[in-house]
Amino acid sequence: MPITKGFRALVDEATAQITTYTVAEVAERLTSGDARLQLVDIRDVRELEREGTAPSALHAPRGMLEFWVDPDSPYFKPAFGDESKEFVLFCGAGWRSALATKALRDMGMTNVAHIDGGFGAWVKAGAPTETLEQHKARTASRKTASS
Repeated sequence: MPITKGFRALVDEATAQITTYTVAEVAERLTSGDARLQLVDIRDVRELEREGTAPSALHAPRGMLEFWVDPDSPYFKPAFGDESKEFVLFCGAGWRSALATKALRDMGMTNVAHIDGGFGAWVKAGAPTETLEQHKARTASRKTASS
């Protein structure tokens, strides 16, 4: 069966319907301590192991995202229930995050956006990064501090 609509058309359609930020816009918000910003890295854990991630990013694998944001799902993650946050998704190049952002908007989330160019653009722009080990240590210390 031939493909009648390719991934680029799907990404273009999604991008026309969602909020997209540049790396500079998101990095500035991160630097200024914008408490409303919540970065969400939707890449596979192997990508995080290989390339690292952005500081303060939640890791939510693309395959689980819809389940993690839905309060009726047995896999719901309370972090996604914080309506005061704007969840800004990123992937490797911005394609998966565009599609994921549209899917979350289709689910009714209005506080969701994505980063144009993804983590590749993030790194190229010299925005801050951390290794997966640094990320795990920071997350563990944050959990300990809130206990």
